[in-house]
Amino acid sequence: MPACKSFLIFVLLFALALSIFPLEDCGADSGEAALAIKQAEDIMISCYPIVLKAESAGGNVSGLLARLNEAGVLLTQAHALYRLEDFDRAACFAELCSQIGGEVRVEAHELTRLAVKQATERLMWAMIRSILSITIIVSASFVSWRIFKLRYCQQISEMKPEVDSGES
Repeated sequence: MPACKSFLIFVLLFALALSIFPLEDCGADSGEAALAIKQAEDIMISCYPIVLKAESAGGNVSGLLARLNEAGVLLTQAHALYRLEDFDRAACFAELCSQIGGEVRVEAHELTRLAVKQATERLMWAMIRSILSITIIVSASFVSWRIFKLRYCQQISEMKPEVDSGES
């Protein structure tokens, strides 16, 4: 629940910042804005499988998902501005969405690489510990067997045979 509140606060602050500091004029017409929105949609669609791959590799993708939510908000605003025929701002919002999507893709690839590297290192250390443990167990077993054998041989050699007196 706190994450939802913080996201809502972020969206409200972002909308307030955009109303106070309007985006620069992108100089886009209807076709350019539609193309920018389509490219932003394609980037967003391509980001989710990459982030899913990073998550399945063991990476922490919560930050990436938050960034994708930000990009989704920008894309929604671009669609709304396009319907209102504010093509310049719609193109700017779509380009911002595309930038965030591109950054998320790069970060997701890096996160996947890092997670695979860490998993490989964990596997290597597990193998080293296993080999070391087996070596210790086999060595301890061999030493124990040798000690037991020596003690047993000493006990046998110290035993005196019983002589039967021959009474029957």
